[in-house]
Formats: sequence, structure tokens, C-alpha cells
Amino acid sequence: MKLIPSVEWIKNYDKKWLSGDISAGLTVGVMLIPQGMAYSMLAGLPPIYGLYAVTIPLIIYALLGTSRQLAVGPVAMVSLLIASGVGQLSEAGSEEYIALSILLAFLVGSIQLSMGVFRLGFLVNFLSHPVIAGFTSSAAIIIGFSQFKHLLGVKISGEKFSEIFMQLIKEAGNIHIPTLIIGVASVILLLLVKRVNKKIPGPLVVVLLGIIVVYLGSLTNQGVKIVGDIPGGLPSFHIFSMNWDSIQTLLPTAFTIAFVGFMESIAVAKAIQARHKDYKLDANQELKALGIANIAGSFFKSFPVTGGFSRTAVNDQAGAKTGFASIISASLIIITLLFLTSYFYYLPNAVLAAIIIVAVYGLIDFKEARYLWKTDRTDFFLFISAAIGTLVLGIEEGIILGVILSLALLIFRVSYPHYSQLGLINNGREFINVLRDKNAKIDNKIVIMRFDAQLFFANINYFKEKVELLIGERKQPEFFILDARPVSTVDSTAIHALHELIDELKSNGITFMIANVIGPVRDKLGSSGITDQIGKEKCFSSLFDAYQFATDQLAKSTGK
Repeated sequence: MKLIPSVEWIKNYDKKWLSGDISAGLTVGVMLIPQGMAYSMLAGLPPIYGLYAVTIPLIIYALLGTSRQLAVGPVAMVSLLIASGVGQLSEAGSEEYIALSILLAFLVGSIQLSMGVFRLGFLVNFLSHPVIAGFTSSAAIIIGFSQFKHLLGVKISGEKFSEIFMQLIKEAGNIHIPTLIIGVASVILLLLVKRVNKKIPGPLVVVLLGIIVVYLGSLTNQGVKIVGDIPGGLPSFHIFSMNWDSIQTLLPTAFTIAFVGFMESIAVAKAIQARHKDYKLDANQELKALGIANIAGSFFKSFPVTGGFSRTAVNDQAGAKTGFASIISASLIIITLLFLTSYFYYLPNAVLAAIIIVAVYGLIDFKEARYLWKTDRTDFFLFISAAIGTLVLGIEEGIILGVILSLALLIFRVSYPHYSQLGLINNGREFINVLRDKNAKIDNKIVIMRFDAQLFFANINYFKEKVELLIGERKQPEFFILDARPVSTVDSTAIHALHELIDELKSNGITFMIANVIGPVRDKLGSSGITDQIGKEKCFSSLFDAYQFATDQLAKSTGK
């Protein structure tokens, strides 16, 4: 049941779902035909491979995935990563290039399946949202600019933004006007259709119009580049060569696609699942489903695939209730492969480029940048760093930079967590950060500190420094109270440091006290001897009790 989640919706299939599944399946299927061909071209492959990529993988995911609306297939980001990684090893479109791209699908699937089996889905959490948003925005810009060669009818190569941009400037005088007109008209029409009614398959509309215009106007004679012959028939099962040297060379790209593909897929799956409460997502099962879909697809000439934002949204809006909608979409692609490929002969490359450009424009996250600027400047600069790094260095390097930035931020935040000095309000019954309330009262003899993190090797020295700082700001303090409510765990390094700190304070005439300790931490402090060192009578269940004890002791010592 868990291995094949579709068993649940198949056993409990409601007839009311059928109309929605059929409507969504046909809508997405129609959308996938031009989209698959466009993304195949972006990946440096013949357009037919885009259709191969939305047959077997789509059916496999529908049966094994936990999302009932996610539509799997080629996506712009993964296609560009394929072009970037495989393009370094072979010429785009060549037999070797195609073989390497198919091998890449097998490697990506193997990595994702392994991650799912070993329950490593949590690893994607190490890429923070601002970094993902910055990387995605810049990758979208690079993808968009990479398609201008088809939109303008000029020759451009390279994967980095600077290379593409400089070549575009050099080729400005060689723009092919008929191609430009077709491309710009396609972009405008796609935007208009989206604004009028999102349910209208805009990509299919521009594909059909593009074919008609080129055919009737004999524009191929004027130099307009077209898709040309597309072989018909279903992809046959084949065993590809497993060259170890090729595998080693492709592994960095495979790991990148495996992570990026899963992140994109799980992000859109979560967003859609939030609207449907009749099923639950399982990140590790999603990895298994995507992995098996890519592995199985590789034996039927598919390149790497994942869940896509736009078609999943269309699938949901069109009424998809189960994975049966995806099976219908795949069936429509199979019919196209068997009987309709010859009709795409006159499809202009400029139309496919327009489809890609319009699709990726929505990935440029201006809204997120504005939001981060207003709410969190640190995350905003992470966003900008990831965006600029990807633009300057390239797609794969941008991913690596993103991981480094995310880990660096994580290390910084756990090493230098928030802390606060607490003061009294409401006649001493409540405590608050003294920086939050100017009326909070401070007793010069009693220092109260709250540390908002676990205590462990990475931040214990920082903790000690802040304790000494707060104590040093007072005149002859006699009590230090730690509000330990946010402290979720204490490791052995922190235990040793606490022993030293308590002895050090005691030698300076300062009594260490602790309050609000949660159970697991209290057990650790007890077994390590910290509780005995402090004194059980100085460990309190509430901050007020600790403060009252300290004031009572001060009153006794002064005779008041």
C-alpha cells in the first residue's frame, strides 16, 4: 500500500472524480505536446525526445507518487542543466549527446531512489528558501536569454549569462526579421491567452498558428528554422551502454538535477496538497516515485523529468482528483506519437522558444525579493548573492554556491543564536527582554538571561561570552539566573563548559541558578553532575520562583 500509493485511490475511486480527471488529463496532455518538445529543444535534444519523456515516466509517477495532482515531465530548469552538463561532453543533438542524456536520466533516478530508500528527503532542507528563490530567478533569466537565438534567428552558444548576453549584442545586426516577428507574436499571444482564460491551452494555440503561418507563407524558403521531420511511433525498450568514464563525468550533473528536480517537485506538490485534505504527501515516497520514473523512462529514451509548476497548476485547476488524470495525459501523448507527429513538420523553432520564455518568466521572483527586503535583510542578501552568483558563475556553480550559502547561514545562526537579558514587569510577576520594554526593572545584584537555542559545541563559547558580558555590566552581581526554557538539548562539550562556568562564577562570589528546564535537559544535567554542582535547591520550575529565591537570599544577607 505504501509502496504503491495509487492502490488507495484506485480501490476507493469515486465516479464523481471521473469527469474532472478526464478534463484535466486531456488539458494537460494537450499542454505537454508543445511544452515537451520545447523543453527537449532547450536540453539540446531533438523535439521527439520531449514526447518520449511524458509517456512512461508520467504513468510510473501516477502509480507510485503520493501527490494526486503533480504532473511529471520535462521542466525548463532541468533541461538547461542537461544542456550545461552534457554539452561539455558532446555536441548537442548528436547520437552521443542523446545517449548521454538518457544515461543521465538513469543516474538521476538511481540517486533519487537511493535517497528515498535511505529516507534522505530531509537533505533538501539545507537549501534555504531565499537561496532557492535567488537561484531559480537567475536560472530563469539564463534560460530565457538562451532562447533568444531561436527567437531572433541568430547563432549563439554558451551557458553563462555574460557569454549569451555579449553574443546577443554582437549578433544584433544579423537578426532574422521573419523569425523575430513569429517569435514576438507568439510571446504576445501566449500572454494574452493567459490573461483571457488560463484554461485555454495557449502553447497549443501558438503551435497550430505557427505551423499554419509557416506552411501557407512558405517561410522556410525565407530562412525560418523549423522542427522538420519528427519520427513517429512509440519509443522502443533499449539497454544503453554503461560506460564508467561517462558515469563519473555525469555524476555531478546527476546529483544537481536529482536535488533541483526533487525540490521543484516537492515544492509544487506541497502547494497543491494544501488545497486537498484527502491525502498526505510523503517526501521519501516522492523521491522513490521520481527515481523509478526516471529509471524506467531511461529504458524508453526519456531524459530526466520532474514535477512542473505550470502544468501541475493547470492539472489542479482543470479538476484532477487522482493520478488517473496523468495516465490520460500520457495516453494522449502516445496517440500523438503513433499518428500525429508528421503534422509538426512546419513547427517553427521560434514558437517553441516563445513557449519557454513565457514559462520561465513566471519563475523570476520579484515579489519574494521585495518581501525579503521589508522583512529580513539577511535573507534578502542571501537571495541577491545566490542570484548574482548564478548569473555570473553559471547554473551548476550557482547550485553549489546556494548550498554553501545555506550551510553558512545555518552554521552562523546556530553558532550565534539570539539571547536576551530579562527584566521585571507587572510588579515582578512577569519577565521580558529589557530591549523590548523600557519600563522593565533590573536588579543590579541579579542577572537574568534567556538563551534561545540548544547548548552544544558550536555555540557554548558564545554563550559563555554573553554570560560574562551581562555580568560585567553590573556592579557586584551576586546571582546569575539562566532561563533555560528554549534550551532543547545539551551536549558533552556544553556540559564541560557549564562545569567550568559555574566554578568560575562561584569563585567570583556569584551563584549560578537555573529555571524552566525541560525534561530531557534536566535528565542530562542530573546524570552529568551539573544539578549537584548547582545545588538542587537552586534549580527551579519557574523563573519567578528562582528570582524570589535570589531576592530572599539578598534580603537575609543585608538583614532586611
